[in-house]
Amino acid sequence: MRFTLRQLEVFIAVGQVENVSKAAEALALSQSATSTALGELERQFDCQLFDRIGKRLKLNAIGFQLLPKAVSLLDRAEEIEELLQGQTGVGSLDVGATLTIGNYLAPLLIREFRARHPQSRVRLHVRNTSTIVERVVHHELDLGLIEGDLQHEEIVMQPWVADELSVFCAPDHPLAHQSVTMERLLREDWIMREDGSGTRRTLEQAMRHRHQRFEIQLELEHTEGIKRAVEARLGIGCVSRLALKDAFRRGSLAPIHTPDLDLSRQFYFIWHRQKYLTPGLREFLKLCRDTTMHATRSDEITFDHLQTS
Repeated sequence: MRFTLRQLEVFIAVGQVENVSKAAEALALSQSATSTALGELERQFDCQLFDRIGKRLKLNAIGFQLLPKAVSLLDRAEEIEELLQGQTGVGSLDVGATLTIGNYLAPLLIREFRARHPQSRVRLHVRNTSTIVERVVHHELDLGLIEGDLQHEEIVMQPWVADELSVFCAPDHPLAHQSVTMERLLREDWIMREDGSGTRRTLEQAMRHRHQRFEIQLELEHTEGIKRAVEARLGIGCVSRLALKDAFRRGSLAPIHTPDLDLSRQFYFIWHRQKYLTPGLREFLKLCRDTTMHATRSDEITFDHLQTS
């Protein structure tokens, strides 16, 4: 073959960050060696893979087609190398999870996965839904665990487990444990997740028929921050029941019942449509499904039935 795996590795890194110096840093190469490898790949086939816009390199039509095939080839090459070295692990995984999943489920899943496959390497990236989707599209993540539905031609989605949001307040708030109408909720001060989060989108979708706007006092990127702000009586909030399970049990937060609101949603697996599902990725998906097989909703998930090897 007229190309090397190193050239493809450089091409992928540059394609993901659109900058030679950042790609060089990620690969622990000099900027000169990175530029040379990319230039040789293009010269060998007399083609350009990027449009040069100042210091930024943006994939052109050929580069865009090549990227998923190059990622898949390197994934398979890593499998071959491990097999030849006699390793019994399942390689490395880059998993992206939205905040609810990333804070309350993913660490336990990764702990279980590492117990079963001690030689495996798993990197967890916790971001909001829109960022996870973008990084899956650009092949920066092997797998995304997200909240809520989406439509994207480059992405495969598979349902995982149901989830439900809950409106909540401080335990001494007048609405604590009360059934409340949507009109009443819109008169309250709110502590909200930021735009782009699956939680925010689910709540806004549930209230879409109302013309009033939320009285938003704070926008926070972290679920725990919202819970602390609500405990401090700065307003009411809405997050997954999974994130509120312990606080409701302790009594540090209280639910507000909202019979007129549909706050149900779904957790999903997502990966790039052209992604090669490595043995490690297939094993991790199986673990996630095994973990939730006895739960009808995310806050019912337990790890008691799993047996580590």
